[in-house]
This record gives sequence, C-alpha cells and structure tokens, in this order.
Amino acid sequence: MNSCVLMADIIQEPQLRYTADNLAVTEMLVQFSNSQRPEDPPATLKVVSWGNLATDVQQNYHQGDRVIIEGRLGMVTFERRNEGFKEKRAELTIQRIHPVGKGFVTTSSVPETSTATAPPAYQPTDIPSYEPSRPTSAPVTSNVSVAPPVTNPEPVYQPSNFERSYTPVTEEPDPDDIPF
Repeated sequence: MNSCVLMADIIQEPQLRYTADNLAVTEMLVQFSNSQRPEDPPATLKVVSWGNLATDVQQNYHQGDRVIIEGRLGMVTFERRNEGFKEKRAELTIQRIHPVGKGFVTTSSVPETSTATAPPAYQPTDIPSYEPSRPTSAPVTSNVSVAPPVTNPEPVYQPSNFERSYTPVTEEPDPDDIPF
C-alpha cells in the first residue's frame, strides 16, 4: 500500500481550479526538511487535493501554515516541449490534512503565540469501511465449577530426562571381528 505521512510548511498559496466535470482540484507547494543536517536545503513537493477536500484546503490552509499531510506519493511525467524532453516529478495526493498549531508540540516547531484557532482536520465521512464489524465483548457466564486449590501437596519425585537407569550389557567379544 502506498501511504505517506509528511510534516511540511506550505510555501505557495493553495490554487483552486475545476476540471471539465466540475470537480474541484487544489494544488500547492510544500517544503520539508529531508535531512538530519541543518546545512542541507529543504525539499519542495507539489501537493494535490480533490473534491470537497480541495475546497477545504483552499479555504482553511494558507502560505506559512505548518501541516501534517497523509496521502499517496506518485510520480507524474510531463513533456517539456521547449526543451524537447520528458520530466518526472514526485506529487503527493492528499487523503487527510491536519494543522500543526496550539497543543501540538514537535521537536522542530516553535509554539505559536497567536490566539487564532487552527482549522479542523478534514475527516471524510462518506468513505465505506472495508473492515468487518467486530463483536462487542460481554461478560462470560459458565456453569463449570472450579476445584479448590490444594494446600501443601506432598512432593513427588519425578526423574528428569537426563536421569535414566543404565545397566551395562556384557557380551563376549566376537573373535572374527578384528578391527583393521
């Protein structure tokens, strides 16, 4: 399963447009650190959202916001006609997005001092569940009685596997059996 979770900063305002079928699409650029070393430059990634999520992203998230994005990572190929070659770029299709704000502490973020509340995370409600329903637990009743515990039982000797009785077998050597 292709799944990616990414904490990033939005560096380009989400751009909302519509397809010929009147389906909303939002595109934006995010920036994230892809290295443990602070001198390495951050990486940028194109992020796309569709449908109701696209309009929510365009309305509630803006340039400069830090977000956690859950989605599918894919490669998009497009032709550069002026240069005469094809180019591949990574693109993340959003399934869920969460704001990183007050009450959410990370090692790389600075606590916010503004009093504005963060927009709610998008939670799809019309997606069917593919997991079977699980039965609820109930107290178990039983008619089986339990024997009372034995107090101070007599120790019984039980030999272990390496304690075996051994009786040597004495046979007469065969005179024709001479080892060479």
